[in-house]
Amino acid sequence: MSEFGYAGEILRVDLTARKIEKLPTARYAGRFLGGRGIAAAIHWEETPPAARAFDPENRLVFITGPLMGFLGLAGCRWEICGTSPGLDADFFSYANFGGSWGAWLKYAGYDGLVVTGRAGGPVYLLIESDRVEIRDAATLWGKTTTETQDILQAGLGKGARVLVIGPAGENLVPFATVYAEDSASGSGGMGSVMGSKNLKAVVVRAEAKMRPVPANPDRLKSLSAQVRGFQPGNWEDHARATLKMAGRGMCRAENGRQFKFFCQATSVYTGPAVKYYGQGTDVDRLGTRLCDIYGLDTAVMQPLIMWLGRCYQEGILGDEAAGLPLSRMGSAEFIEALVQKLARREGFGDVLAAGTLKAAAYLGRGAEKLIGSSIANRNGETRDHDPRLMLTNALLMAMEPRRSVYLLHAMALPLTRWLNWLKGLEGSFLTTEVLRGIAERLWGSPDALDFTSYAGKALASKKVQDYAFTKESLILCDFAWPIYQVHSLDNIIGPYTLESRLVSAITGREIDEAELEKTGERIFNLQRAILTRQGWGGRGGDVIMDFHHREPLQAVFFDVDCIVPGKDGALASRQGMVVEKAAFEQLKDEYYARRGWDVASGLQTEKKLEELGLGDMVGDLRGRGLLMQGPPVQLEETTGRIN
Repeated sequence: MSEFGYAGEILRVDLTARKIEKLPTARYAGRFLGGRGIAAAIHWEETPPAARAFDPENRLVFITGPLMGFLGLAGCRWEICGTSPGLDADFFSYANFGGSWGAWLKYAGYDGLVVTGRAGGPVYLLIESDRVEIRDAATLWGKTTTETQDILQAGLGKGARVLVIGPAGENLVPFATVYAEDSASGSGGMGSVMGSKNLKAVVVRAEAKMRPVPANPDRLKSLSAQVRGFQPGNWEDHARATLKMAGRGMCRAENGRQFKFFCQATSVYTGPAVKYYGQGTDVDRLGTRLCDIYGLDTAVMQPLIMWLGRCYQEGILGDEAAGLPLSRMGSAEFIEALVQKLARREGFGDVLAAGTLKAAAYLGRGAEKLIGSSIANRNGETRDHDPRLMLTNALLMAMEPRRSVYLLHAMALPLTRWLNWLKGLEGSFLTTEVLRGIAERLWGSPDALDFTSYAGKALASKKVQDYAFTKESLILCDFAWPIYQVHSLDNIIGPYTLESRLVSAITGREIDEAELEKTGERIFNLQRAILTRQGWGGRGGDVIMDFHHREPLQAVFFDVDCIVPGKDGALASRQGMVVEKAAFEQLKDEYYARRGWDVASGLQTEKKLEELGLGDMVGDLRGRGLLMQGPPVQLEETTGRIN
């Protein structure tokens, strides 16, 4: 296939053997596009199913997409994928990044980097086009992310783009992050996987930038203008407004270093800090900075801090037992002590490093009962896009190894913009009619508009997943795509319309909307097969935390009264509602049928994998007893009932 849009090669580094080689990107790009798709394909081929997150055999894949390097498309994201230690068992997971590191990797001539093995001591990688070196990092081990960045850039020049882990990653904290250029932070436990390989950093220098070339420059230029013209007002103005809504900001530390903050990460310590100091404090931002500096996931830290506060209030844990100033929670002293002890696994920090769920089980004395009001999933991440408000999110959460906001936003962002329209906010455009159009064309049916009913939610989940996995493989910005999020729905523009045209213009491979949608479905099924082979358990693994079934919804952060569109778009409220357990199981029945999977077990079928062009995976899954061959289930389209 053509290399248009791609650098053409993927770098593979074996740290044990100190061996460096290259793979052709074309081997994967035709079926899997890039990003999550290529990373999952490499993981399936090369990582043994029994390999744990910290085993040398676990492949860590740093990957870009075909849109990386083309400006004005909001398509310069990149990912790190591999088996993660987040849950009770280790499963394939991912981290999504912004910033410039991914672009520099592509400019250096590589679409991705695969790291396997374990170095004999601390090392870092230096990538300069054809020159790739494994260098000693003994003097960097133990240093924070920002200290390491400063040292490496001082020696290699400001043009170097540095990706690094902090003490949390070195000490194998399961929710350790990776910190990259431009304050880009990636979660999913990938920092600890880097630490297990003794890989402190990856530095890319691209003095002579090898920028990707589109197959059809004129067509791409026209499409780029079309993308920028679809939303009300100027694209850049809209982007700034969207980022402001998401809580993006910047601040400078005392040493003058600039830090960026975004969305949930801005509030990791806000509640305790405001309670302790009152309004106007900047200690809340200190909490976020410290998490970046030591390499800790704010989405896990936020509920952990809330839980510790409740344990102190209930008399379960005190200052002396914890070795932490719990009585001064909210102070700078507390957050500094917590982050350092946890990242370095010192004292009680070693218990907390296992995450809130395991720490509560260790502590006992009722500590487990204090978890539910802050944690959303088995990965110990913060509660936000609640499935009791958005029933589609129940299925989306149940099938992922972590809090996947790019999936959860599919409902939450349009709902938020609809709420803005209800409030009459200036510039709001997402009316009930626009939301109805989104439900029909992107979520699959008019039933998806009714947030009070389970009807249409299985189909909506499938539609959301297939699109999201396409987006994660191209890789597109979650806040800008799909395009309906930034403009009134256009009758010409549907799901995959602009996306398929961009892929065609950039790669020279003509792909229509239906084929691009099928590609997303293929990549989703590939990830499902990986998780199944690792022991996910099919239907038995597709669960949400029990409190979602048991505890009535009170409020969510962006919708305190839980206002949603009900039947025919009429105003309704989900306050006091739960995800009904029996209804959820019926929802799974319909969902599995729509996927072409086995309804009873939730396992994939040979027929569906063959249909999706994944026939090369059939033998492996069949040999493990993880593939079904039963006849297809008949589904009544109008009701979603199985005949």
